[in-house]
Amino acid sequence: MRGPHNIWRLIRTGATMERTGAMSVALEAMEAPRAFRILARTLMWPVQWLGIKGDSDQPPVTRALTALGPAYIKFGQIMSTRPDVVGTELARQLRVLQDELPPFSRAKAASTIERELGKPLDEVFSEFSEPVAAASIAQVHRARLQSDGKQVAVKVLRPGIEKAFRKDIDAFYFVAWVIEKLLPSSRRLRPRDVVAHFEGVVMGELDLRLESASASEFRANTQNDEGFDVPKVDWELSSRRVMTLEWVDGAPASDIEAIDALDVDRSAIGKRVLQMFLRHALRDGYFHADMHQGNLKIASDGTIVALDFGIMGALDAYTRRVYAEILYGFIRQDYTRVAEVHFEAGYVPADRDVAEFARALRAVGDPIFGMDATRISMARLLSYLFEVTERFGMETRTELILLQRTMVVVEGVSRSLDPHINIWEVAKPIVEDYIKENVGPKAMLRDLGSTVRVLSRFGPRLPEIAENFLMAQSKQTPPPPHMSRRSRIALLMLGASVSAVLGAGVALFFS
Repeated sequence: MRGPHNIWRLIRTGATMERTGAMSVALEAMEAPRAFRILARTLMWPVQWLGIKGDSDQPPVTRALTALGPAYIKFGQIMSTRPDVVGTELARQLRVLQDELPPFSRAKAASTIERELGKPLDEVFSEFSEPVAAASIAQVHRARLQSDGKQVAVKVLRPGIEKAFRKDIDAFYFVAWVIEKLLPSSRRLRPRDVVAHFEGVVMGELDLRLESASASEFRANTQNDEGFDVPKVDWELSSRRVMTLEWVDGAPASDIEAIDALDVDRSAIGKRVLQMFLRHALRDGYFHADMHQGNLKIASDGTIVALDFGIMGALDAYTRRVYAEILYGFIRQDYTRVAEVHFEAGYVPADRDVAEFARALRAVGDPIFGMDATRISMARLLSYLFEVTERFGMETRTELILLQRTMVVVEGVSRSLDPHINIWEVAKPIVEDYIKENVGPKAMLRDLGSTVRVLSRFGPRLPEIAENFLMAQSKQTPPPPHMSRRSRIALLMLGASVSAVLGAGVALFFS
């Protein structure tokens, strides 16, 4: 960390936060002690003139972050996915953070493309427009290929953005360190871990090859989803700082008048937006985690077209099953099962009372089911659910926080298209289909088959593994206290799988 630079950035950031009124809002969201709030504001008030005034029409925090520049805007966007850190209300404000910045020149974009692709611009494109969209990290141009005349979207990183972000990330680490030192109570929020999470996301977005790979994988997963489309990546014209996709015409999902002019069933589209998100999260374990209206277009035939794949969410198979069972339990109002799933997954400490937890869940679910369709909100349910689980000692799970945040955004998109949509009725068939395929006897047999295939690869080593395991167990019976419930279940499954393999071998030998 470079001391002078970081100290100046800290002063400038604090001064801007104070000048825009964001300081008090942020400290309240972090639940900072009153003494610390007074100290912070006392230190920053005399130097607030060093801060940037920003756009007074924006809420304080979004105003401050927008004024401070691209890295702060992106930080705010990513923090909108972490209500566990910034609080529900501030996360809601950050979700509307503007990501529209002044574009850089067409000439600079052309220079980057020529340098990255190793060809003159005119050799690649017969047409290349001025910027059609500009964000904190990159901007998009509309172009036409010289080879076949097809229209494409060309995304180009901002010049020098990597160096600028690197400086600001260093400053963020310094600020996090200062906060942890001066505000010990903040350590439960792990400020430096939060910055590390931000760094990981941004570093991925600063390499457009990774976003191209995300778009390509998402397209492969969803190519058979009727009414949903992902533009195809042109790999020959994509690199670390340039990404080229097929151009798709359509109305922005935010423009209701333009959608109505297409003469499509807006209610059906609203339903499909929600169902596609759930299908991608549950079926594929890979979903668009920034699925707001600005990243969706509606084609002339009503097809939903997804754009911008910088932030994607991933869930492993086990987490998907847990999430589906939780949703299914709420849909059926089976709160005991929802409680049991939390305990079985190890989300809630085993020393808590299942029945008491189930009653707390009922207090969350029943009022929502009593509402009319226009007020039923899965986002509200998930928000209440996290409050309850926090009271019962559930640790923060980043992947579920991201899923919850995306669910809130997707529900908002669906409601903007159809204000009368019944979220539960729309979600039910998707969740039920997943449960039928992935929970129960059929899934157990499939899992057992997968386990047997894995064990077969270790065939020659199985006797040695079994002997080592049994020797270790003979020295520590009963099972060690640190062994989790899932670990014990895994060992039982291992034993059952070995038995199955041995049984199959014996059957084949005597057949």
